[in-house]
Order: sequence, then C-alpha cells, then structure tokens
Amino acid sequence: MSTLKNKIDFVALISVTRANGNGDPLNGNRPRTDLNGFGEISDVCIKRKIRNRMQDLGKPVFVQSEDRCSDGFGSLSERASATMKGIKDREEYARRACETWLDVRTFGQVFAFKDAKGLSVGVRGPVSIHQSSSISAVEIESIQITKSVNGEKRGKDESIASDRMGTKHFVRFGLYKVKGSINVQLAEKTGFSEEDASVVKECLRTLFVNDASSARPDGSMEVVKLFWWEHNCKDGQYSSAKVHRSVNIALKDPDTLPTCAGDYTISLEPLPGLEPEVIDGI
Repeated sequence: MSTLKNKIDFVALISVTRANGNGDPLNGNRPRTDLNGFGEISDVCIKRKIRNRMQDLGKPVFVQSEDRCSDGFGSLSERASATMKGIKDREEYARRACETWLDVRTFGQVFAFKDAKGLSVGVRGPVSIHQSSSISAVEIESIQITKSVNGEKRGKDESIASDRMGTKHFVRFGLYKVKGSINVQLAEKTGFSEEDASVVKECLRTLFVNDASSARPDGSMEVVKLFWWEHNCKDGQYSSAKVHRSVNIALKDPDTLPTCAGDYTISLEPLPGLEPEVIDGI
C-alpha cells in the first residue's frame, strides 16, 4: 500500500429528521444542543460510526463496541494483549498496532492497560474530525412512551409499575456540518495509506448504513453531500479552516423553519487550484 502523499480535507452534510442523532446521557438522553439551541453531534459519535462501517467492510478494528464484537475479546486490554504479547519496545508496539488495526492508524489510540506491566504507548492518528453543529437552531420534541408489560414486580400500592413509563426525544429536523482533515506527516508515522483514505471516504459516504435503532429509524439519518479535497502537497494549498469555510449553506427563506435539506442553498466558494470531489451520500 502507498503511504498518503497529499493532505486531504473533507466536509460531510448530514440531515437528521425526527431522530436523535446523538443523545446526551447527562441530560436524559436528549439530543445534544449548545446554549443557543444549535444541534451538536460529537466527534466521538462520528468516529464510532466510521469504525462500525470499517467493520462492515471487513477491516480489522481495535475499538469495537460490545454489540459488534467480531473477535470474541471482552475488552480492549484482552484484544491488545493477544496481539502484542511479548512486545516491550514502545516503537515496535506502536508499529505493530498500526499494522494490525485500521482505526489505530486512522484515529490513533492510547494503550495503557493493567496487564501491560507499566508499558504505556500513545499513537497519534492522521484523521481528525470536528464536533459537528447544525446550520440552524433545532427544535426538540419529547413524547411519553409506555411498555405493555412490567419490567419489575408491581408493589402492593402500585397500580402501574413506574418502570413502564419513559420519554423519547428527537430533533424535528437538522442539517449538520461535519468537518475533518487527514494529516500527511502523521499518516507517514502510522502507515496510513491512499487505500485507507479511500476506505474513510466510503465510510463517510455510507455513514448510516446498518446504523438504524429506535432513536434513529432507517432513513431518518442521511449523508446529503460529501465534499472531498485532495491537495497537491503535504501541508495543503490552503488551511483546513479556509477549505471548510468554502462550503456555504444558507436558508432559502430565512423566515421559514427548515424541514428538509432542500430548504437550504449549498454553494462552494472557489479556491483556485483546488477542486473538491462532490459525492452524494447513501
């Protein structure tokens, strides 16, 4: 595989329709918002979905969620020990981890486990992803739900057990902008290749395939557009900030509450010498 030679920037536009794109466990699992009411999806959430798609594509992944474990290991420590057994040199440990797992050479990883006997290894990955924010403030709706059976035995004075009641929260509609970059200098250190970059691109294009749940019904989360810039040099022809700002999104009617991606105008500010690949999501 050929190591990545030129810097890459990307922007993904994600729509959320009557779904909870990223619940906040410290706030009753309500969709995340900032103090001004704009929706948020954490970088950790996006990376989890990319890792899941890597697994779907048959790629080896170190940080596997419990419900998608494909190798039988019950923890990160067990997975690392089975592969890195006997390695005491930090550089060799990092090199082997990057060779073995795609997500390690993509996002990096800290290896610091009890059974490592004091060995602590940190890997910095070349792919960085920003916390995503919605273009407009979002409306959050909450509904009460009930179960048809009791999860616990009903008390003597209880007509309905308390655990039968619950609440679901969802965003009516939001268009979110996900920004990211791939650093060549770090790619050289982890062995991240041109082929790996293509896998990341495909994962972003198909981010919500096999991701349906009660909070995110099939079709409620969609990648609207993916913009992918490949520079002609290691450090980039423009800063990542300038590249990300070149995607302009504005409401067609500022006085109308958006209900779909079609309510926005999406345009690109020209960057001489740098044209993005514009990809429809799935």
